Amino acid sequence: MRVLIIEDEIMARRSLEKMLESNFPDIEVVAELGSVSDAVAWLKARPEAVDTIFMDVELSDGECFEIFRQVEVKANVVMTTAYDNYAVKAFEAGSVDYLLKPIDIVPLGRAVERCRHAGGGTDVERILAALDKNRRDKEYKERFLVHLNDRIVPVKTSEVAFFFSEDKNNHAVTRDGTVYIVDSTMDSIITGLDPECFFRISRSCIISKDAVESVTKLLGGRLKIVSKVNPSRNIGPEPDLTVSRSRGDDFLEWLEK
Repeated sequence: MRVLIIEDEIMARRSLEKMLESNFPDIEVVAELGSVSDAVAWLKARPEAVDTIFMDVELSDGECFEIFRQVEVKANVVMTTAYDNYAVKAFEAGSVDYLLKPIDIVPLGRAVERCRHAGGGTDVERILAALDKNRRDKEYKERFLVHLNDRIVPVKTSEVAFFFSEDKNNHAVTRDGTVYIVDSTMDSIITGLDPECFFRISRSCIISKDAVESVTKLLGGRLKIVSKVNPSRNIGPEPDLTVSRSRGDDFLEWLEK
């Protein structure tokens, strides 16, 4: 069985590769990729090169579901994620199986066996229809519990201008410039936000549409955002509001809606 791993965390994909090749002698990992753009390019060039894809939901430049919109996926797909709120969506959408991180050998073996007996190909239309329904039905987080000095404060999501990572902490900056520490990871934060209102411009920053003052084009295709909000206290280096090159077109399309 020829396997492609699409996972943006190097240690996670190396661990999965080792588990697959150590426990299933007939499996050959043909490639490891970390982004939507790399996966699309690879699959377009080699549409028949793999039998099964282990695909992380959150990649460095967006959700893996964007891959299905850009290229025909003929292999069986196993979704991997650290967040079980994605699990039902991915499973019901037509993937062969899903695995919760950290991946254990027992569910991995189950997924491998299902791939052996499944017919090739992925029901892309079913996946995209499930995603659209999920977006219509989803109840997004109305508030976050955040830390300010020794206090825990509920902050309405509508009051947040942007979230960013700095010095191993995740922060929320509200419209009045107050900076709070958020316990949640950036991946879990973005899953609770309305995609019409918030956009993940990079691995380390999520911005509200209402917080965008202007956008400047930089060399190399990146975009620099000027925010309407400035943090009101010293938090170290200024948050990086640069849109990654791979997300630039999607960001401008989102901003225009």
